[in-house]
Amino acid sequence: WDFLILFFCLPVVIFNEITKKRLLGDMSCRIVPFMEVSSLGVTTFSLCALGIDRFHAATSPQASTRPIEQCQSIIAKLAVIWVGSMTLSVPEILLWQLAQDTSPVSGVPTEYCTMKPSSNLPESIYSLVLTYQNARMWWYFGCYFCLPILFTVSCQLVTRRIRGTEKKSECRGTKHGQCESHLNCTIIALTIIYGLCTIPENVCNIVVAYMSPDMSKQTLDLLNLINQFFLFFKCSVTPVLLLCLCRPLGQAFMDCCCCCCEGCGPDASSSEGSADSKLKTEMSSSIFFDKPRETPPPLLALGTPC
Repeated sequence: WDFLILFFCLPVVIFNEITKKRLLGDMSCRIVPFMEVSSLGVTTFSLCALGIDRFHAATSPQASTRPIEQCQSIIAKLAVIWVGSMTLSVPEILLWQLAQDTSPVSGVPTEYCTMKPSSNLPESIYSLVLTYQNARMWWYFGCYFCLPILFTVSCQLVTRRIRGTEKKSECRGTKHGQCESHLNCTIIALTIIYGLCTIPENVCNIVVAYMSPDMSKQTLDLLNLINQFFLFFKCSVTPVLLLCLCRPLGQAFMDCCCCCCEGCGPDASSSEGSADSKLKTEMSSSIFFDKPRETPPPLLALGTPC
């Protein structure tokens, strides 16, 4: 979803700032806010799901032999996160519309998006959209800012308390304990980046909600541009951070990029390289799920006793 934001919403915003015309017209005024709010929902519920996964990993009776989760289960969770985020963002499509105004400096007509529901909507839907508009600031702050931060902090605190000092001292030197601490640091880093990038948007929403009559349109446009800049920054940093902190995922991503660039064919070198990459993938542990390792066979005694 971060890539969708960068490839679709970023060019639309840049085109609007340069030409003062809205690319794709009224459609972009509805689709861009819908995708941006859906991005916040996807990140929020993904962080909550990762926190639950870490909690289950810590409270599992046999954490070191926890099996890998099936692909169907992961796809089902992703579907719930994506469909739920897009469903909660549907009011954004009905809330925004395209408007035109004349610039007081240059006198050139400019196009911009305004938060005003259309009067052509049915009365019941129109009242629901107005209710969403009035509660939009606190909904943003509660669901898309407080929920992931509180969820991540609570899961980390409960996980540390359940493990206890004795269990942590036992697993501190093992590879499994190091992997668990590495995964927890990854989730905390993602939450910190998300929180820092969403703080300006929530502050601007509160300022606009209580001081918008005393502010000019240029100031409001500048605040909206700052909010979108931090959203684009978050969408740019999060994949890079995840690929850097998650070594197996980053290695698999680099292997796929190298394979696509070199055009792998069925020759001996490529088959040997694929075999090596497959061996590395099997030897590396998963980022979110711990793969049980088989005990190596005993070494044969070679030579004489002396």
